[in-house]
Amino acid sequence: MSRPLIAILRGIERREAADVAAALIDAGIDRIEIPLNSPDPFESIGRMVEVHGTEALIGAGTVLTAEQVAHVYRVGGKLVVSPNCDRTVIKATKVLGMQSFPGALTPTECFNALKWGSDGLKVFPAFQMGQDGLKALRAVLPSETEVYMVGGVGPENFADWLKAGANGFGLGSSLYKPGDKVADIAAKAKDIVAAWDEITA
Repeated sequence: MSRPLIAILRGIERREAADVAAALIDAGIDRIEIPLNSPDPFESIGRMVEVHGTEALIGAGTVLTAEQVAHVYRVGGKLVVSPNCDRTVIKATKVLGMQSFPGALTPTECFNALKWGSDGLKVFPAFQMGQDGLKALRAVLPSETEVYMVGGVGPENFADWLKAGANGFGLGSSLYKPGDKVADIAAKAKDIVAAWDEITA
């Protein structure tokens, strides 16, 4: 069962990429994003895909241009996440058959992203919209829209966000910080998955 939890590995280095991915997948998190402002991000994505591409949805975050989308595709990535809502990036992602999750905060950005073909929405920063804002947005979004909350979310508030209308979460510093040991990342991932499973059982 693939859980709607995306690991955001900002700052990861290529030498640790495959091992960290293995720890996450083993814990039950099989959606992995490497932000492009990490060291050698395309190398890291390529290494993860080579070893774990059949077990996980792997791709890039902080994707800002169509050229970056093409580079993600060339190294085997299948997921494109952005902090903003850019028509060119969304269109380029979908032309190449990858999944598109653009960042959006306002109703206009959300509806534009869907109009341009995104697979879902990354509400960022989640704490700025807030749970009341998400409830209001959910009242007008198409019911099938996949909404992932990113920024200030974690297992301690999963339940509240789900009640407000979230489908899933992007998890950054609560799951991974540069320099973390693989065993520590695995432990945090298992705790997060256990919290998710308990809430959604």
